[in-house]
Amino acid sequence: MTTEAAQQEMLVVTGMSGAGRSTVGNALEDLGWYVVDNLPPQMLMPLVELAGHAGNALPRIAAVVDVRGGKLFSDVETAIDALRDTASVRVLFLDATDQALVRRFEQVRRPHPLQGGGTLLDGIEAERMRMTGIRESSDIVIDTSDLNIHQLATRVAEKFSDANTAGVQVTVMSFGFKYGLPTDSDLVADARFLPNPFWVPELAALTGRDELVRDYVMGQPGATEFVAAYTTALGPVLAGYQRENKRHATIAIGCTGGKHRSVAVAEALAAQLRDVPGVAVNVRHRDLGRE
Repeated sequence: MTTEAAQQEMLVVTGMSGAGRSTVGNALEDLGWYVVDNLPPQMLMPLVELAGHAGNALPRIAAVVDVRGGKLFSDVETAIDALRDTASVRVLFLDATDQALVRRFEQVRRPHPLQGGGTLLDGIEAERMRMTGIRESSDIVIDTSDLNIHQLATRVAEKFSDANTAGVQVTVMSFGFKYGLPTDSDLVADARFLPNPFWVPELAALTGRDELVRDYVMGQPGATEFVAAYTTALGPVLAGYQRENKRHATIAIGCTGGKHRSVAVAEALAAQLRDVPGVAVNVRHRDLGRE
């Protein structure tokens, strides 16, 4: 790896059509990244070489590549593998459910790029098959199914702003199991071993952010011990992430509805993780506010 390449941070943004690539590109530009949209994979290496001549003027580069490149896109995995041998590169893959993608295409009244004479679902299925390999090898996967453009931009800011200030940026996310596991989580813990405040009349309408609920949850046998033990267990994991240049991690804490126990435990865990060297922490409550 050349000195110039080592100084630069290269992000390849790809994923399903309709999953939010344009939104991510705009958000990265707002964070000071140099973004190139709809770049043929064969141009990734020349882009890095060109940016190398600019020295520190282009320290962070993002290239958006997707199936709009037609036959050129078939070489994307080969191009990225070659790039990894010469530069510091990560791949961000944007995904969403078929239902979310269909809804978005219908809202903008545009056909899917691989739809041809078939249906929207035909195009989506063809794209998923084509994207299987690159999704599996991606460094970061974000499921945008339940995110609007503002929420997605916030997620990008959480993951890609101030990247040099911490070895790894951790998102502690509470969620409700009844709404499904977060697809972008790296680690999942279950807070359902604690009594549910939902069944306490004076606590049911509150959330884990409220002091009464927080004190109830964290006052249960095993609650503080779990948070302390989990923080200790995460220590070598986060240190390993830093060594392996895994700059972002999502730790999900679940309960039944994502309103009481998981919220309180996530807040407590985040507070302790903020004391871990080289770690920056933010908290998200995915299902807070759902009925």
